[in-house]
Amino acid sequence: MHGSASPLSASAWLLVLLGAVSGAYCLRRARGWGGAAAGEAVMGFGMALMAVPLGDGGAWRAPVLGAVFCAAAVHALWLLRGGAHHAHHLVGSLTMVYMVYGAAAAGSGGGQGHGHGTGLPLLTGALLLYYAGYVVLGGTRLITAGGAAPAPSPASPAPPCGAPAELARACRLAMGMGMLAMLPAM
Repeated sequence: MHGSASPLSASAWLLVLLGAVSGAYCLRRARGWGGAAAGEAVMGFGMALMAVPLGDGGAWRAPVLGAVFCAAAVHALWLLRGGAHHAHHLVGSLTMVYMVYGAAAAGSGGGQGHGHGTGLPLLTGALLLYYAGYVVLGGTRLITAGGAAPAPSPASPAPPCGAPAELARACRLAMGMGMLAMLPAM
């Protein structure tokens, strides 16, 4: 995920941009929606921070991001009161905690700083399958939306300022693809 300058640093900076733009959009949505959009904003900005190639200057990153993502997991548990459709936020928060501490272990163990080999292969594989399915399903929903947004349910109010539902779906899809890009480094 991070480390010294390498050919991967260009892709790392693209991941930073993806996370920052997704986080900013979700933060804007959170003003009107709150709840899940605020959690998505935290995930987007956290993903951006995790992807910044800092070399060895990021000793602060694991404790700070670990605390933020643990708090996001607690928030996601709170959101589960509203229905199981918030379970993805819990999975995402816990995945981010897993990646933060996996990358920190690689950095302190004399590894390359990319997290290679520090994760649990079975868990990493399961998460890769989850996010691959999430991205495929999300992409399918985005394609089949065809410009007609479904009527909002009482649990999810209408987007603020007439923001199209497709843009929110695209934001979630982008973050899912970001997770797919970061997980293989475990």
